[in-house]
Amino acid sequence: METERRRMAMPDGRSIEVLIAGPPDGLPLVLHEGTPVGLVLYPPTVQAAGARGLRTILTARPGYEASTPRPGRRVVDVAADIAAVLDELGADTFVTLGWSGGGPHTLACAAALPGRCLAAASIAGVAPYPARGLDWLAGMGPENVEEFGAAIAGEAELTEFLTSAAVTFSALTGASVAESLGGLVIEADQAALTGEYADHIANALRAAMNSGIAGWRDDDLAFTKDWGFSLGWDAPPDALPDAPAAPVAIWQGDQDQMVPYAHGQWLAANIPGARVHLMPGEGHLSLTVSSFGLILDDLLDLAGLTA
Repeated sequence: METERRRMAMPDGRSIEVLIAGPPDGLPLVLHEGTPVGLVLYPPTVQAAGARGLRTILTARPGYEASTPRPGRRVVDVAADIAAVLDELGADTFVTLGWSGGGPHTLACAAALPGRCLAAASIAGVAPYPARGLDWLAGMGPENVEEFGAAIAGEAELTEFLTSAAVTFSALTGASVAESLGGLVIEADQAALTGEYADHIANALRAAMNSGIAGWRDDDLAFTKDWGFSLGWDAPPDALPDAPAAPVAIWQGDQDQMVPYAHGQWLAANIPGARVHLMPGEGHLSLTVSSFGLILDDLLDLAGLTA
């Protein structure tokens, strides 16, 4: 699989590292990977996108890989970085997908780049914290309860937790990744974590540690404070002003123990007009493996790009 890796200058002097694959003249498919994930593309993802005429663009959020750390960043800040990357590539409109910790970032693009972002899909993405009527930690595997409990407690406690966890992540292999994720993966996810896909997940988690824990830490802290935008839920006073957002799809498996089903239900209920796919029997990872082609086709339909 041919890819191009580039380091791009942002207007404020920071750098963002980008991985690009697929037809140069294709509509950009901007991917927002989970937390923590480095710049690693899964070949079947690129192949499925290319078959639909899409050019895959994966950016490393600040603090990951060679992207300059940006302590204190909010989820909404990703939109300006994506806009700058697309400007550098000479691209205007795009569609976007976000998995897990990438889900809030794809929703940020829908909110902050209306007109330019044609459609967005959150796949097993977390809900805002706090969210009225949602017990945010309930249903998470014990590892995530500990991690996000540390994030809620503050940067010092989270840094201590992640520094220890990074040692394990830095040594992951395809053969060990399912066991290392412990209570976060249900039977359906364990079945998906074999062969090429298991190797990909292990590679992506290892790559996330290439520059230390800054990206991982700042993702977690961003999730557990004001995101800086609203797609229908209660917005804080300094959130972006209301504007027509890009259409949004919510995909969530009902067996997910990384990001519980209740998060997907909450997003579905609190984003007016969202196209909702609540999938029985699917976990956090199995959902993408089993349904990626459907997710892409639905995204393009949502963007009005199918006949």
